[in-house]
Amino acid sequence: MDIERIVAEPAKLGEGPIWSVAEQKLYWVDIDGRALHRFDPSSDRDESWPMPEEIGCIATRRDHRMLLALRNGFANFDPRTGDLVRLLDPESDKPDNRFNDGTTDSRGRFWAGTMRMGTPGEHPEGAFYRLDADLGCHRMIDGFWTTNGLAFSPDGRTLYMSDSNAKVRTIWAFDYDPDAGVPSNRRVFVDTRDMAGRPDGGACDADGCYWMAGIGGGELVRFTPAGAIDRTIKVPCRTPTKIAFGGRGLDVIYVTSLQKAGEEPDPLAGCLFAITGTGVTGVEVPPFAG
Repeated sequence: MDIERIVAEPAKLGEGPIWSVAEQKLYWVDIDGRALHRFDPSSDRDESWPMPEEIGCIATRRDHRMLLALRNGFANFDPRTGDLVRLLDPESDKPDNRFNDGTTDSRGRFWAGTMRMGTPGEHPEGAFYRLDADLGCHRMIDGFWTTNGLAFSPDGRTLYMSDSNAKVRTIWAFDYDPDAGVPSNRRVFVDTRDMAGRPDGGACDADGCYWMAGIGGGELVRFTPAGAIDRTIKVPCRTPTKIAFGGRGLDVIYVTSLQKAGEEPDPLAGCLFAITGTGVTGVEVPPFAG
């Protein structure tokens, strides 16, 4: 197994990596740096586009545009022209909230969660939304401090999500109806309070195992579908935020990370990494269906 730093310029808050199978490139975001990035492994080139506000998560589209979840709602973005078109903002009444983590289900619906920026309020103000192909937006589950961990099992019938707030540190699993786009039977998948890191971004591999980026613990943790720890991979910084499976064989694990100021030195925090030789492959994250 080999871990390589592939983008040395640190992001303020690297997040949301997603592999474009059509382009064979990795898209990722710098939330606090307000930028969309695209890394091309064939040239080792990373390019970026500035955003007007914080960008939480993204999805690919079939027409080479990107679907963005920004601080102020959803938008389409065309990297070829730089055109950004606003779509809708489901939390226009909550100016202190922004979108955080997201992914698509097997039918191409986009799931994305919100969270309060800065100091948390007295009550959890984050929620998970489902954006359909016709741009119908549905508030699905609320009561979260820091929405994270969205991922679907390879068959599309299990939905995972987490709350990475230090008081919660829990990953949940749901039964999921891919036809209706509705989760049910919520249960605790993993309580991480005895683990080194909090549950940040999540992803599922081809074996149906769930991967957690353990922020603060400097590790990636693979759980079996039963919630048992199967494998732990130490990474070169304490703040991994999310992984994506990429490469032609979906056998490269890309890892984003957070640069945290005011703490003890962590020289590689904020960099983008690639892990090869794990023997694990991922599954394609579907493009947005709209």
